[in-house]
Amino acid sequence: MPCELTEKGDFMPNIKIHKGGEAFEGEVPANSNLVVRAGIRQFPYPHLSYGCGMGKCAKCMCQIIDTAESLPEPNWKEKKMLGPKLAEGYRLACQLWINDDLEISQDSQQAVQATPTTQQKVHNAGG
Repeated sequence: MPCELTEKGDFMPNIKIHKGGEAFEGEVPANSNLVVRAGIRQFPYPHLSYGCGMGKCAKCMCQIIDTAESLPEPNWKEKKMLGPKLAEGYRLACQLWINDDLEISQDSQQAVQATPTTQQKVHNAGG
C-alpha cells in the first residue's frame, strides 16, 4: 500500500482501523502518532482506544494487520507490556510513529488477556 502524495509533495499514510466490526479509514501526516492525534480530536479520533499515551496501560494495544514490516522494532515499553503478544502481531499504538500506510485492529483486544506482568502493573497503577 503506497502512501498518497499531497499537493505539497508530502506523503500522507493511509490508516485503516478495524473496531467493533467496522472499519474506519483516513490519512495522517507522515511521522504521526495515532494516540497523540486522537488526543487532539483528529483522525483516528474517536475510533482508537487509548489511555495514558506513555506505554504504561496497554489500552491502545492493537494487532497489526498489514505493513508491520514498515514499523520500527518494538521498544522496551512494548516488550515489557506485551511480552509474548508481540509475536502475535500486537503493538502499542502510543509507541508508534507512522510513516507508511498501516492497517490495525482493536476488535480482538477485549478477548486478549494481558500478560500477568501487564495486569499487575496496570492494577498497581490504579487502572
